[in-house]
Amino acid sequence: MKADQHEIARFMGSIGAALLIAGYLRYSIQGELLITSKLLLVAGGVLLVGGAAVGYKGILSFFSKRSSQLGTNTTILSLAVLAILIILNFVGYQNHKRFDLTTEKLYTLSDQSKQIVAGLKQDVTVVRFAKTPDARFTDLMAEYRNAGSHFKAETVDPQEKPDVARDYGATKMGDVIVASGPRKETVESSPEGGVSEQDITAAILKVTSEKQKTVCYVTGHGEKSPMDDQGTGYSQADQGLKKEGYATKSVNLVQENGVPADCDVLVIAGPTRAYFPAETAMVQKYLDADGKALVEVDPETDPKLDAALQPWNIDLGKNVVIDASGMGQLLGAGPGIPLVVDYGDSPITKDLTRHMTFFPLARTVGQADKNKTDVLTTDLLKTSPRSFTTPKLEKEVKYDAKTDQMGPLTLGISATRPDKGKARLVVIGDSDFASNQAIGQASNADLFDNTIDWLAQDENLISIRPKTVTNRQVTLTEGQRAGLQWLDLIFLPGIVLISGVAIWWKRR
Repeated sequence: MKADQHEIARFMGSIGAALLIAGYLRYSIQGELLITSKLLLVAGGVLLVGGAAVGYKGILSFFSKRSSQLGTNTTILSLAVLAILIILNFVGYQNHKRFDLTTEKLYTLSDQSKQIVAGLKQDVTVVRFAKTPDARFTDLMAEYRNAGSHFKAETVDPQEKPDVARDYGATKMGDVIVASGPRKETVESSPEGGVSEQDITAAILKVTSEKQKTVCYVTGHGEKSPMDDQGTGYSQADQGLKKEGYATKSVNLVQENGVPADCDVLVIAGPTRAYFPAETAMVQKYLDADGKALVEVDPETDPKLDAALQPWNIDLGKNVVIDASGMGQLLGAGPGIPLVVDYGDSPITKDLTRHMTFFPLARTVGQADKNKTDVLTTDLLKTSPRSFTTPKLEKEVKYDAKTDQMGPLTLGISATRPDKGKARLVVIGDSDFASNQAIGQASNADLFDNTIDWLAQDENLISIRPKTVTNRQVTLTEGQRAGLQWLDLIFLPGIVLISGVAIWWKRR
């Protein structure tokens, strides 16, 4: 009879366990607890408890053995560890936190992007049209979602949902479109594939901003042109501004009879010929009417803009800056190309600390009257103490204490005038730093873009450029490579072989 009870208990327990597993699997697959799953779980539980009740004597006898007790202790300990892991996993899921251990914080949104997303007043949706998810896109979108509740993102297969693709205006696989209400912006993928934080944030600003701001380049006096893709042109600088959501155009002050009303920022980039007095008056009038301008004046030129700069207490030095510190050799530059690592306290340069900018052939920019108080100025760019001025660049340049000035020297100034409301002005003694041949070097592009952002009163755009990976490749000489090959092919295997022989000899 006892054997019969034992067999019945085992049968009931086995069937009960099987029904419980079947009910759980059915619930996991369906995603909801339907009637069939409930019946399986209830029946399995009843049979399992009934089997334990019928065979309780055998269970007590089993656990009274020493081997069973040890096994039970091990099982309980294993279940306890498993329970702790489940609890930790649940707590981690409820309190999501990611850590970016890369030096450049490549997988963390910039503070500016977080601020923009956190400040959204309407929903913004980013849709990637593709058959399969992309890990990089998914991770980036997760960072954005964590920054603000109004941000949403998804991947849509345009073949399964052609109506969604049509509504968003997707034209091909891989399109990434940012939308807010009726406004939509397609984000261009990089040559390496994927989209960057800068592009996504710029698109968010485009679809949520009330007005697209316009940057106007003055032409007619030999200025750098945004249409020129040669080394001395400004086409790359222009492309960078467009990526940040600005509209750009060229203007001729004479033809327009002044600065057009839609110019939010005026750029005068290295004129080589003089402005007419009437044109200078147009620039002055624009600044007096809450205008914002970036004026870049190269050395050994006189664009006749003094009348527009004097009310701002800004004086252009009649000199060329020489950098004798030797820092320029890091970039293969000579003493006529000063490097700057010392920046003023300004939103333009706040993120350039520990970064370099360099200026091919520059002049000083200073305050005309240091006692003047109605203009607030900030020295943005300062050269090293070993720099000095010279009247003009010659083959052999030496410091002359009678005529020259020792560093640090100021190459750029920002200015505001409380009496002129929102007007802003930045003057830099060089225009080549933002040319196609120089803007990609060091942090020159950041300086140019940050300056435009500050002038346009778009400080939230400052320094959201793509992060780059530091090059950590190690360059070895032929001798070092040969040494590593000997270490890898002979020395290390030899140590292992000798150790093995020694151990065998000792134990034989």
